[in-house]
Amino acid sequence: MKDMYTLITDYEALLLLLIGVLLFVLSIFPNIMKVVKRKQRYRLMKRSGIKDIDQMQGYQFEEYLKVLFKGLGYRPIVTKKSGDYGADVVLKGRNKIVIQAKRYGYKHNVSMDAVREVFASMFFYKADEAWVITNSFFTKQAMILAKACGVKLLNRYELEEFIVKINPAQQPKQFTRKRSDLH
Repeated sequence: MKDMYTLITDYEALLLLLIGVLLFVLSIFPNIMKVVKRKQRYRLMKRSGIKDIDQMQGYQFEEYLKVLFKGLGYRPIVTKKSGDYGADVVLKGRNKIVIQAKRYGYKHNVSMDAVREVFASMFFYKADEAWVITNSFFTKQAMILAKACGVKLLNRYELEEFIVKINPAQQPKQFTRKRSDLH
């Protein structure tokens, strides 16, 4: 039979080993989660067709949003290119929503100007809600102003999720053709 000192030492060694294993697992866990999230993001990106949206012209993005919202039961209207009073798409349905569509380069963030424009358009079109939808992201100032004004923002990731949730029959790739081909 082992003496008491040896038993304590064995338990201490076992405890140190368990703590070491636990610390190792905890140290690699964030890296594993990063890899898992990256794979999920990639799958979502492929299913949403966001890369095709990145290739669109602004008017094509507006037409694509029109199709998405039509699938949700809205009666969407794409406004004229200039003199649109800050709204690119007007949705009529359960409530009236004005949308400012910003199809930007991936690294170009949408500023608070878009929030101001769509907020003003809400009054012009007598809408209930105002949204800014982009294939990019928003500046911090845009997010702060949107929250203060009650303007809904959909960034790149939220747009991807929105597209996949709706699962439209027409994919973004179909909208990268010339405008004359869309009608």
